[in-house]
Amino acid sequence: MPLRDRSALVIRTTREDDWREVRDLRLEMLRDTPIAFGDTLERAATYDEAEWRTRAKRGESNEQTVIVAIERERWVGTMGCYVPDAATGPLLVGVYVSPDRRGEAVGVTAALLAEIERWAALRSDTLRLEVHEDNPRARRFYERHGFVLSGSSRPYELEPGGLELEMVKRLGAPRERKR
Repeated sequence: MPLRDRSALVIRTTREDDWREVRDLRLEMLRDTPIAFGDTLERAATYDEAEWRTRAKRGESNEQTVIVAIERERWVGTMGCYVPDAATGPLLVGVYVSPDRRGEAVGVTAALLAEIERWAALRSDTLRLEVHEDNPRARRFYERHGFVLSGSSRPYELEPGGLELEMVKRLGAPRERKR
């Protein structure tokens, strides 16, 4: 079902006080798509409040960001981004949208990605991500939004194994960068 009232969708960064919602959405993510996040549901379920607060606080940092989509008070999606090193630039991570809010017609994923791209463009002219080779739905989304396979890959560290494929998108000339 498309989001008829765009004003009902809030895209914002997370704050430390959001730790419960961050936890609940992360556990939903791991139940829904276990090969996509480099973590396991079993391990994440053991994290204490301090860990969840630290994760939620990432949205308040200038060095990394976590963006969340909230529709009528329900957390329906998230994306994160950070810069592992200056040479490779920003890396998109932790991409998830609840199954009933997926799809181009709904627009939640595209709205999250647009906000991440704005953040990344302040830091680099390129945005990178890694997607599991057995996640064709995600690859199709990224391709529709201008990402291409770079030819680089690495082994996925958890079961069932496989490869993480790197995709990149040119963002254009960097805007005035934050220091």
